[in-house]
Amino acid sequence: MMAILLPVCRLALLALISGVCFMARLVAPMPLPTDTPTCTAAQSAQYSLTFTGKWTQAAFPKQYPIFRPPAQWSPLIGVSHSVDYHMWRRGDFASNGVREFTEKAEAWTLMKEVDTAGERIQSALGIFSAPAVRGGTGQASAEFEVFARNSYLSLMVRIVPSPDWFVGVDSLDLCEGDQWRENVSMELYPYDAGTDSGFTFSSPNYETVPQDKVTQITSSFPSHPANSFFYPRLKHLPPIAKVTLTKVKKTNQIISLLVEPTQSNQLPTDNEIEEKHIRTPLDCEVSPWSPWGLCKGKCGDSGVKHRTRYVLLHSANHGTACPLLEEEKKCTPDNCL
Repeated sequence: MMAILLPVCRLALLALISGVCFMARLVAPMPLPTDTPTCTAAQSAQYSLTFTGKWTQAAFPKQYPIFRPPAQWSPLIGVSHSVDYHMWRRGDFASNGVREFTEKAEAWTLMKEVDTAGERIQSALGIFSAPAVRGGTGQASAEFEVFARNSYLSLMVRIVPSPDWFVGVDSLDLCEGDQWRENVSMELYPYDAGTDSGFTFSSPNYETVPQDKVTQITSSFPSHPANSFFYPRLKHLPPIAKVTLTKVKKTNQIISLLVEPTQSNQLPTDNEIEEKHIRTPLDCEVSPWSPWGLCKGKCGDSGVKHRTRYVLLHSANHGTACPLLEEEKKCTPDNCL
């Protein structure tokens, strides 16, 4: 009996193995990620960050905010983090913290979100800040430290005034293999957080329902003539700000969480002076024609009637001049007996 059972068991075992092998051929193994960079730097690095506002009336003449409030920038909020964290991301929905920061420049909820993420992913995240820039142009500076396990940088600065517009950096890796990058310079362009539906810098607060995703604002998007950044003659908007990072010699100073910013320079820099040659042409915009007025003239003679339109936006920087604002044509006088 035992001699009969052994061949049967062998056949069953072979069938089981064969089935497993067949299923293995059907289900391909999941490939291991190979495109995620890994920082192997032995030491941490300290960086000096300089934010430069380049928001000038010459470069952005349309609806440029002159007062209540004038063009300016909120304080900068930055974080050094690991690859599995995002403060904000183009194409994703903004968090509540990002909403509050981009609409009101309030950062407490955003900082709490960073703390919670740090506890969840068990990775060191360091928050730092830089002071506000009280003008469209000017500079603000800060220093921060990065380690191999949190070699990425993200930051945000709110455009003031605006509905929910900001500039920022999403997950810039400062490490290349076992070396830290010495210098990095990035031009910044406006983004819409997708939480407020205003088109202009001074639009009233009007919540976007349902919430949109974070999108980049361009010279043609949103495609609406009321949009403060709508310049259909431009292929690309000029950069509205810039961030420069420089690796500095480490000191024994311990960079604390949210240290009070001490470095700020509101005076024009050489870079800003160079940028003043950027002059974006702004075409004149006029309203539609009014209806034709009454035909005026002597009975029996040819009369004249008029229609008018008014200037919505004056031209600037050699843009197309305004057309005629009044037009007339001949007519037969009204109410003639």
